[in-house]
Amino acid sequence: MSRVSEFRRLAPYYGYRAIDGLAKSIPAPVAHRLASTMMRGLSGRLGERSDVVRAHMRRVLGPGVSDETIERTANECFAVFGRYWAEAFRISTLSRAELDAGMEWEGLVHVEEALALGKGAILAMPHIGGFDWGGAWFAASGYQTTVVAETLEPPELFTFFKSLREGFGLEVVGLGESATAIIKRLRGNGLVGLVCDRDISGTGAEVDFFGFPTSIPAGPATLALRTGASLLPCAVYFEDDGLHRGVVRPPIGVGREAALREDVQRITQAMAREFEHLISLAPEQWHVLQPNWPDLVPHSVTSAP
Repeated sequence: MSRVSEFRRLAPYYGYRAIDGLAKSIPAPVAHRLASTMMRGLSGRLGERSDVVRAHMRRVLGPGVSDETIERTANECFAVFGRYWAEAFRISTLSRAELDAGMEWEGLVHVEEALALGKGAILAMPHIGGFDWGGAWFAASGYQTTVVAETLEPPELFTFFKSLREGFGLEVVGLGESATAIIKRLRGNGLVGLVCDRDISGTGAEVDFFGFPTSIPAGPATLALRTGASLLPCAVYFEDDGLHRGVVRPPIGVGREAALREDVQRITQAMAREFEHLISLAPEQWHVLQPNWPDLVPHSVTSAP
């Protein structure tokens, strides 16, 4: 491979490393403001991704919402996405006291009650707000926590993000190679964090999501059925002044009722309903930039219902 080809292959890695260095070299409020302002400014200039976010907001907010509201919410979504990255690069430099000071919880008792049963807990999350802060908080607070990360190209980029999250104190495993580590963590009565509102593999369970058919990962339901772990919907929202609000919902019922496939579909649909609730609490913080419904192909998202 030529030097030019190698540089092109590694360009995303070098780019994220440069942003990482910048984010860690300036005060957090400045980093957040800079990233949010930049991404808000790019909100309508990123082609298909701009269209996708607006189509998502229209589905979440409903057909009766004005174009002005859709535009304003989409712009804020990009600003939130900027803050997410500015924050993610800095979390590994924070102390437990700093993580604690920036976090408050609603429903944390559901985690404690789940662990009291001795079978671990699965924290199922949508791409909302600052979920990395929540994971870092759990790890810093002494919870044995494993998270699953999407594998990326080039491999150096995945290794970089893996080491970034390991710096929070988390065990990080790649999607597709994670079953053994996850089951071991649950059987050790630990926590597993899964950001699971996108069916990356294309093998998920079919669900109704905000009134439209799509699929989301069936892994959380399958794991809960296989291990007996509690399945807890969860989200971590950005608040003002660098603060965060975590919400843990009551456990989804994961008892056996029918054939395995039917139980997996039922539980996954229940998880989708919980995600609808969590996303509706702060639609502008749902930062998914790829089509989350199969009919939102790039050429159609602008006019999506």
